[in-house]
Amino acid sequence: MSETVQHVEEMVDSTARADVTETFEEWQRLLRTLADRIGERFELHRDPSTADLESYGDPSTGPSGRLAAYAGPEIDWLVHSWIGDPSTGFVNMHLTAWLGPRIRVPHLGCALLLWPEGWFYIDAIPRGDLLGEPDYYDRYYLDADEPWLTFKAEHPDFRWFTSRTGFIRASLSPTAYCYSFPTTRANLDTVAALLTDRVGRWLGWVDAAEPVAPGERAALAARDLAVRRNIAERDPANVMGRRMFGDELTDRLVRALWGGDRVLERPSA
Repeated sequence: MSETVQHVEEMVDSTARADVTETFEEWQRLLRTLADRIGERFELHRDPSTADLESYGDPSTGPSGRLAAYAGPEIDWLVHSWIGDPSTGFVNMHLTAWLGPRIRVPHLGCALLLWPEGWFYIDAIPRGDLLGEPDYYDRYYLDADEPWLTFKAEHPDFRWFTSRTGFIRASLSPTAYCYSFPTTRANLDTVAALLTDRVGRWLGWVDAAEPVAPGERAALAARDLAVRRNIAERDPANVMGRRMFGDELTDRLVRALWGGDRVLERPSA
């Protein structure tokens, strides 16, 4: 199995352009199905700060996108978004759910990218120190270790993606999936099955979670926000947004990813 060690813009610039609309539309359906499944479990409300981001740009002439963020009693911030230009082979799509501080279940991180080859990421974002809290590791990551190793061995088409930014590498859990791959039918089906399984597993964790002690919730909420903001602001893929839409809109989109302009209150600690 080979490895990809490039910035996103290097991947895009070194690859011939191609229309990826068909795969983009398939992935939109996949993420909508997963988002609907999450919406069936949680009470969610669209944050007004993202209402005018329902559609931006002009897909008939070039880059465009959508960003919708939600919050609720159990969800601090959920983002369902895409940005790019499928006709020229670049699209970045997100479905990420950040939980409130009443439980310590890992957050759900999911992203799909066409450049025009495929790339995907899915992870259970830790909410503590895995080395300092081995019980937390055992509860949420131990059972995922063997399937993670099996995936690497059984899917040679998938190339592990190593970010050239150390901060982003540090954001991954030991069982994160982060791969680039040819968009064959078999590979697309593999990604869809994996994402569906991981979202189902995450929802099961939520249902089985024990409450966090009230006195510990404020610190957990503060850590959650810092992690979310730091990842959004330091994401090296933000350069693609600046290429397509300039600094002003890109800065706003980045703030929307972490809730910098939010109107709805955060879940009570």
